Formats: sequence, C-alpha cells, structure tokens
Amino acid sequence: MKNTCPLFGKCGGCKFDFTAADYREQKLKELATIPYTNEPVWISGGMRRRADCAFAAGKFGFYQAGTKNIIPITHCPNLADAINNILPQMANIPWCGAGACLITECDNGIDVAITSNVPYFTPEFRDAAQKLPVIRITWNDKVIKQTQNPTITFSNLSVPYPTGAFLQPSIAGADAMRKIVVAHAQNYARVADLFCGLGNFTFELDADGFDIVGTGVKRDLFKNPLTVGMLKNYDCVVMDPPRAGAMAQCQELVKSDVKRVIYVSCNPTTFMRDAKILGRGGFQMTELTPVDQFVGSHHWELIGVFDK
Repeated sequence: MKNTCPLFGKCGGCKFDFTAADYREQKLKELATIPYTNEPVWISGGMRRRADCAFAAGKFGFYQAGTKNIIPITHCPNLADAINNILPQMANIPWCGAGACLITECDNGIDVAITSNVPYFTPEFRDAAQKLPVIRITWNDKVIKQTQNPTITFSNLSVPYPTGAFLQPSIAGADAMRKIVVAHAQNYARVADLFCGLGNFTFELDADGFDIVGTGVKRDLFKNPLTVGMLKNYDCVVMDPPRAGAMAQCQELVKSDVKRVIYVSCNPTTFMRDAKILGRGGFQMTELTPVDQFVGSHHWELIGVFDK
C-alpha cells in the first residue's frame, strides 16, 4: 500500500505510517501477546506537542531510521501546527556543535530545550535563536532567551513546565488517559499518585503525588518506593512509571492493604513483568486498556486495573 506521509521511511520517528489506510491494522499486531480486555483507544495524528529533533554539522531535523544521519525537516504531519510553524526558522539558524533539541508546545508558547556535549554556542547562534518566536530557549540548562515562564494545564490548574520535563505527547492522549484513570479511582477517598510527573492524574483525583520532579513530594521511587507503612494511608495507588517499570514499588504493594492499583505503562515488557509480581501477591488484573498514545511508533500505553 502506498504511504501517504512524505517522511515515512526517511526519518526514524515512526515505525508505521499513521496516515496510511491500514495503520490501525498494522499497529494492532504489536498487541498480539498483550491480554487486553477493552478496545484500544485511538489518538489522532497531527497533534503531537513535542518534537525530538537533532542537529549536527549545521543540519537540523530528525535522525534517519537506524542512523545518526540527519534528515532536514521543516514540516511533520504528526506535529501540532504551533511547532510546524516554527520549524523552518529553527532549521535556518546557524547551528553549532551537535546534540538534541526538544521543542514543546506549552499553554502560553513554545519551549526549546537544547542539550549538547558542547558547552558553548556562537554569538551568531545566540542572536538568531533570540529572534525565534518562542518563550524560552535553554542550552544545557543555560537560558538563552526567556520572555515568560512556560506552563501546562491539568484539570484547569496551570503548573510550571520545567525545561525538558516529561510530558504526554498530545493533549488528547493525556486527556484520554486521565479519563480512564479517574473513572477507576474516583470512588476511593485516599489515593497516591506515584511517578506523578507534572500532575496529569494528581489534581483531578486530589491525590498525594510522589516523583523526583514535578508538583508532588520529591521521592526517587526506584530507590525508595513507598513502604508498607506509608501505603497504610491509601486505598488506591495510581502509578505511571518510566519505561523501566515499577518493580520495587510492586514488591511493596503486594505486602500492603491497598485495595486497587491502577498501573499506567509505556512499556508492555516491564508492565507484564510487574503484573506477575502483583498477581503472585494477591492482585487480579480486572481490566487492561491499550491507548495509542505514541501515534506512528510501535509503542502502546497500557492502563491496567488490579484489585485485591
């Protein structure tokens, strides 16, 4: 079948052509070994509010699939309009050195976070970057330009957006996930939101949030999971860990009196590993919903509900 995305097969951003007629059929094959109980939630393309770009030897764009070659990019069909509108200007500034450039659409404008093993940039780059229509630019956390503090809204509450912080790739995807999680947690009075990030679930659930960064209590849940004693304060635990999963936390949860665990995962491998820990500890997975959060990629977001 003919691909309709002009970048598909050139850049390494997508495994599947999300504009192709058989996209859903192709992506569903990634769920072949996943025992999901609910129909997948599909998120439309063209709404991605984060662009992971790269630069080297004066070129700016996406990596070619399987290489470090850079494919120049001035428009991507999977990105939100606000990001596409500035890509031509981003591509034309005099890039120096090599590194990564994360472009994020925030509530009040565009944030640009540049990371590079080169600690400096040229005056020409600085002058050109300062003319970009964005609200903040950082180079290895050094502020090049800032006109406003970037913010992100969750459940009608705006929170500061730290440079380079994790954010769900689309508002539609974040909203869909929140709707599912809240529906399964809203009847519990005492909720802990682990790996809470900036608070996609925290505020609507009036939960206690815990994470290394973000708006909750600062706690490294990989090294210091909530203990059985701490878990006595909660009836329900929501957790949305990075791809490494939540093994240590699951080992504590099975010893606790927590009645429900809602596990949100972007890695089916570590999700299934941790699901076995919960299962051996007396939890039963009652629902599993896949969400096509990372449109075009091979990744699925999974939302599992475990009851004891």
